[in-house]
Amino acid sequence: MSSYCLSRPVRLFLWCLIAGITLAGGAPARAQAVPLSLDEAVALATGQSARVKATEAQADAARQMAVAAGQRPDPVLKLGINNLPVDGPDRWSLTRDFMTMRSVGLMQELTRADKRRARAARAAGEADAAAVAQRQVTAELQRDAALAWLERSFQQSMRELLVTQRIEAELQLQAAEAAYRGGKGMQADVLAARTEVETMHDRIAQVDRMLAVSTIQLGRWIGDAAARPVAARPAFAPPPWAEGDLAMHLTGHPQIAGATQQVALAQAEASIARAERQADWSVELMYSQRGPAYSNMVSLNLSVPLQWDQKQRQDRELAARQSQVNRAAAELDDLLRAHEAEVRALLQEWQSEAGRLRRHDEKLLPLARQRVEAALSAYRAGSGSLTAVLEARRTEIDTRMERLRIEMEISRRWAQLEFLDLAVPTAASPARHQIADAPRSRP
Repeated sequence: MSSYCLSRPVRLFLWCLIAGITLAGGAPARAQAVPLSLDEAVALATGQSARVKATEAQADAARQMAVAAGQRPDPVLKLGINNLPVDGPDRWSLTRDFMTMRSVGLMQELTRADKRRARAARAAGEADAAAVAQRQVTAELQRDAALAWLERSFQQSMRELLVTQRIEAELQLQAAEAAYRGGKGMQADVLAARTEVETMHDRIAQVDRMLAVSTIQLGRWIGDAAARPVAARPAFAPPPWAEGDLAMHLTGHPQIAGATQQVALAQAEASIARAERQADWSVELMYSQRGPAYSNMVSLNLSVPLQWDQKQRQDRELAARQSQVNRAAAELDDLLRAHEAEVRALLQEWQSEAGRLRRHDEKLLPLARQRVEAALSAYRAGSGSLTAVLEARRTEIDTRMERLRIEMEISRRWAQLEFLDLAVPTAASPARHQIADAPRSRP
């Protein structure tokens, strides 16, 4: 059974667990020899990313702020000396003048419950938005790491294919040289075979360059582990939601969920603005001590802001917040349409490339192989030329290389769809199966 029958979080957890056991066992040399699978590369990239750690910290900070936002303001402690004489016989005395008081008081703003609920809802929305941002960063990181791994894998496959063809070309050169020395061949055939060998060396050098670049790009995500050989590619099965209601599943996309949270935040801001139309009262209790010859005093004060121009201030702010809700809702709708079109285009491209892959497997590759065999038979029978054989081999190589490029395009579409991180209902998630359109092993 393919490991892709498991959910991606389970696969990543298993790979992180395996990596931890390997490190704890102190076997770095053996770990270097183990082929690097796609799941392991994605798990390593997720575990090593500073961006993921930063978004985790941001989400935790937002959750902490959500708790604080629903609380009342702190009370205010007041200490003071009132009516202290600065001249005359009682100057600077705290006890002789009957008006001099040493005061201590507490003031508390009585924030309305609906305001505190609205502010708590806004902070909770910010925490949810931070969690969605963390999901988005993780999904983008995993997608980019998967694309880098796939690029490395296909470059490695292309090199293996070209090396195999180079060996065949070298054998063909040896046969041509032997025939020429025996007087049964022409020098032109030897030169043609030698040219073919050098051409294969040049193509391998080009692939080596791209393989080195792809290794560096993979190392951007997983560090030194990029130097390990890559394991076999997984089956590129369509995502489980491809046949369902795409618009419904897209609501789980991190960017769509983030835009949805922006709508919720705008609504929370509007609720706060609506609550601000009712002013908050403040209460102050003060105890004042005078000289021993006079009585002490207690003061109780209430205060409230006077909203003189509510139509031009509070009502305007509420209208602005409601307009921001409309803006966020319109942006959400536009983003949903854009993502739906993008995903449908990816699925259409996948189907088109899958059709080309079938054509190569069923028609073009067998025809190219038959052409090589026919040219070889004619050359051995003396009725054909070595040039025809070499040309037929080049056609077969080009056909196989094109097939690899087609499979590479399919794998890229697969990675872009696989790591969208859509919220798919568990009961509706079918198991993934290997499909003929994207074979598991390298050609």
